[in-house]
This record gives sequence, structure tokens and C-alpha cells, in this order.
Amino acid sequence: MDIRYEVNPIDFKSYSTSEVRKAFLIESLFQTDTLQWTYSHYDRLVIGGAVPVEKTLQLEWGDVLKTAYFLERREIAVINIGGEGTVNVDGESYSLVKRDCLYIGKGKEMVQFESKDATDPARFYLVSATAHQPYPTKKLPIADAVPTKLGTDAESNRRTIYKYIHQEGIQSCQLMVGMTLLEPNNMWNTMPAHLHDRRMEAYLYFDMAPASRVMHLMGQPNETRHIIVKNEQAIISPPWSIHSGVGTSHYTFIWAMAGENYTFTDMDPVPMEALT
Repeated sequence: MDIRYEVNPIDFKSYSTSEVRKAFLIESLFQTDTLQWTYSHYDRLVIGGAVPVEKTLQLEWGDVLKTAYFLERREIAVINIGGEGTVNVDGESYSLVKRDCLYIGKGKEMVQFESKDATDPARFYLVSATAHQPYPTKKLPIADAVPTKLGTDAESNRRTIYKYIHQEGIQSCQLMVGMTLLEPNNMWNTMPAHLHDRRMEAYLYFDMAPASRVMHLMGQPNETRHIIVKNEQAIISPPWSIHSGVGTSHYTFIWAMAGENYTFTDMDPVPMEALT
């Protein structure tokens, strides 16, 4: 039960390394047979991880949300980054292999997570936003997701983007979720950088070797900072911040956005010469 409050960009300029990490880095999301939650006051996004091994885990978070059940006034995206698992939604079962996505809309009361094989458990990444109306539960396997190829080897940013929940894909109230896979020997994502002041974003970095790291860049374009990120750690990115990273090797990341605008291309590019 980890609650993160909003940070003023003016105050952010004086933050130490430890203060930046405490405010924006989620270090431990995936723990055996538990649900791990972080509640961000940026657009009320809730970020979580579930690793069912010996237990079936149920979607809940005590009385912190002050609702009768988790999805009473929320929607949620579930992406599996581990072994095969099952998500049970009000009596309906959905099997997810690695990189499959499941959207669950407002009003679903009973959501449970299970692994098919305890020796290779599912690792469910969870992202939830507030919702004003229900949309149907829908699964999008990675095999059916439409890839978008971007970048070049010369710029070390050749990557494939898969959009799961967005205006032309799975419908939601405000969640937009997708995944980016960098090709071997490519380390940069989202550079040149951009801003989208009308929505926040969360990044989960994974598929990294234990010794690998990502240097995540954040802050206003003229006042940047960095966070060194390990495998399966997440970043909360404020609307006023750039969000870009470079790794010691290639990696995969899940991006999730919530906020006012539902258009994927709603962003303001930041020219390289503006970064300091």
C-alpha cells in the first residue's frame, strides 16, 4: 500500500537522487503470492503486480479506495510478463501467455489471478484508472496485436510498438496501454523526447538481464534528471516531464497513460537542442 503524491516541477529542481527515486521509482512490484500496489495521485493511476504461485490472488486493496470492490469506479489493464496464467472475471476465464493483454471494464466485481505452472508462474502487471462507464472485457493476444516498426540501427532505437488499449484498439474510458520491444543492440527509446501535458504515464521496464540497467531521463526539458532502473521496476512520469531512457542492453517496456486526452498522437515534441 504505497501512496505517491504529486510533485511540483519547481520543487523537483532541488530534489536529491534519493528524493527523485522515492517519488517516482517503484522498486518492488512482483512478489510471490501477493498483490503489490502503488497509488499515484497523478490522474489517480494505480500500478500493481501479481505473482500467483501457491495461491489464487484476488483483485482487492482493502478499504483504501473507499468502494465496495476494486472496479466499482475503475477499469484495469492486465499484461502478463511471465509464464502462462489465467484471469477469472465474474466467472469467465481468460488465459494469458507472455505479453498478452486483458482489459477489464468498470463494474466487474470478482477478478482472480492464477498461474498454470507454479515452477513458471505468471507475472501480471496491472494498471488501473478511474472510469465513468463500463466497457466490455476484452483480451488481445500478442499474436494478434498490430506491430509498428520505428527507429534505425544508426540511432540505436530500432523498436516495435504494440498498441493494446487506445482509440483504434480496445476501448476504455481513459486508459491507453501498449508495449515497446527494442531490437538487439538498440538501447534508446522515445528520443527525441516529447511531452503530453494532458496525461501522465507509467513505464515498466522488463526482459532485462540481472546486471542490466536503464537510465530513465525525466524532468522538464531544461531541467532534466535521471533514475537508474533495474529489471521489472516501474517509473511514474508526471505530465510535465519528459520520459525517455537508454539501456546497457536492449529491453522491453510497457507504457500506460491516463488523463484528459485519449489521442495517442497528442504530444509536444522536444527538440534535442532544448534538452539540458
